[in-house]
Amino acid sequence: MSSKRKSAWRLGLGLAAGVVVGAGLLSNFAGSAPVASEDANRYPNRPVKIVVPVAAGGSADKLARTLAQKLGEKWRQSVVVENQPGASSAIGNAAVAHARGDGYTLLLAGDALSLNALQASVPYDPVKDLQGVTKAVVNPQLLVVRPGLGVKTFQEFVALVKQRPGEISLALPGGTGSLQHLAVELLNERMGAKTNQIPYPGGGPATLDVLGGHVDAMLITLAAATENVRSGKLVALAVTTPTRSGALPDVPTMPEAGLPDYAVESWQGLSVPASTPRAVVDRINRDVVAVLREPDTAALLENLGFTIAATAPEAVDQTVRDDIATYRRIIASADVKLK
Repeated sequence: MSSKRKSAWRLGLGLAAGVVVGAGLLSNFAGSAPVASEDANRYPNRPVKIVVPVAAGGSADKLARTLAQKLGEKWRQSVVVENQPGASSAIGNAAVAHARGDGYTLLLAGDALSLNALQASVPYDPVKDLQGVTKAVVNPQLLVVRPGLGVKTFQEFVALVKQRPGEISLALPGGTGSLQHLAVELLNERMGAKTNQIPYPGGGPATLDVLGGHVDAMLITLAAATENVRSGKLVALAVTTPTRSGALPDVPTMPEAGLPDYAVESWQGLSVPASTPRAVVDRINRDVVAVLREPDTAALLENLGFTIAATAPEAVDQTVRDDIATYRRIIASADVKLK
């Protein structure tokens, strides 16, 4: 691997604030008065936008586009997906946090909210500036390698990393400060050897580099990798949940592969600006949950590797708070630098 692709850990989230302001988003900041609750009865009467805070092509993008299509059909309104990647999802997250609370700007939210809360210079408060709509799905993470690396099992991968410490490149689809970042730091600690970690703004570009042979391995949300594993373009070594995934039932769990007491699970759902009236939140929740429970939608998402959650709004906010405490402990234990 060329030196240009060596890991550049400290990406610096101070850039996020400048990008958000420089993009002219100040005009959308939460100073605008929220819509009246009675507007929920007429919601939506114009196009709705779902902001995805990572690059196109990954699991979050797939989920957002599935929801956009299904909600568009249900609402008989255009639902567009807009990718705003960068700064460990802080750019897209902040854009929605500071948007008008009228229900027409939704965030494809996830574990990055809790991690952003632990980072310096993030231009929004994940707890105070956003409120949950629903935790739509939960996902295992999946360790995959390019076929040319020559390993077929997790134990073979560990042996190779130990033989070539710091040389085996491993993509982080969520970038520095992401769930994958924490999971890989724990993985390195448990393996007793270091990989060369390469941050990316999303699963799409990370996958392209692994498929192209530019990066050796990747820890990624399972739903973003199922098709490439099934086709043989990627080799799956282990899932990070306590039980196997129905989407890839032949892939062992980390404990089965030889790494006991290792479990990582991510989630994805929808959030809105904190100023959004509860009546509007409830209307969106009702319709999103209905869409997720439609047999064809559930089958599509579960085939990719998602597990349907379809929760009440409060579950999102509680998860964010709980995960902040969990990630803080992991960061302290593994001495991870998020900035």
